Amino acid sequence: MTIWAIADLHLAFGVSGKSMEKFGSLWSNYTEKIASQWRSCVGQEDLVLIPGDISWAMRLDQVVPDIDWISALPGTKVLLRGNHDYWWPSRSKLEAFLPKDILCIQNNALLWNNVAIGGTRLWDSSEYSFLDYLENPEALLEKGMALSEVEKEQKRSEDQRIFARELQRLELSLQQMHQEAEVRIALTHYPPIGAELLPSKASEILEKYQVNYSIFGHLHGVVLGSLPFGKARGVSYHLASADYLRFHPIRILHQ
Repeated sequence: MTIWAIADLHLAFGVSGKSMEKFGSLWSNYTEKIASQWRSCVGQEDLVLIPGDISWAMRLDQVVPDIDWISALPGTKVLLRGNHDYWWPSRSKLEAFLPKDILCIQNNALLWNNVAIGGTRLWDSSEYSFLDYLENPEALLEKGMALSEVEKEQKRSEDQRIFARELQRLELSLQQMHQEAEVRIALTHYPPIGAELLPSKASEILEKYQVNYSIFGHLHGVVLGSLPFGKARGVSYHLASADYLRFHPIRILHQ
C-alpha cells in the first residue's frame, strides 16, 4: 500500500473557458499528463491525497464530470477544499454525492488503513512569503500595487480574519484524529510553513498533534527544485502542486 499526493488538478470538464493551458506550455494537455502518470504509478489498493483546487466548477452539477474523471483513476482518493473550489457544498451533501472511492475532509478526520488524515484549507499568512521562489513574481506584485491603500488594508484585515478561523478549523480536525493511528497526515491547501521551515502558527498546531506528514499545494509558477521543503520538528512537509510535480503524483509513504 502506497500513499500518493497531487494537488491543484484544476479540472474543467464541466465548464468552458477555464482550461489551465492558457497559463503556459507546461499546462498543455495537463489532464492527459495527470491521468497517464497517475496510472503509471498508483495501484488500486493505494491512497491518493488531493489537497485542494480540484475543479473550476461553480456548482455541484458542473463538477460531476470532474469527479467521474477522478473516480475512474486507480486508488482511493481523499479531497480537501481549495480556494477555487466554489462548487464544494456542505460535508453531508458532499459525502452523499461522492462515489465510494472518493472521501473528503471538512472539519473532520478520517482513518484509512491505520493512517489518520485531517486538515483544512488554511489561507494567506503574513508569516512567510514565496515570492523569491516564483518564476514570475512581478505579476503578483503588480496585482498588489493596483490596489489602493484602503483596499490593501481591507485585504490584510480580511486575510487575518480568515486565517485565524482556518487555524481553529485545523485544530478541530486534528483533534479528531484516531489516537492509535500509526501515521498522521495533515492536508492543507495553502502552505502551513515557509520555505525556511521556521515555526509558524500552523506548524505549531501540526507539531502539537504529532503530525508526521504535511501535504499542501496552492503554489504555482514555482522554480523547479527551489522548494524541496523537508522535515522540521518531527513533521515532513511536501509541496504537491500538480505543475510543480510536473503532473506526476508524489509518493508520500509506502507500507
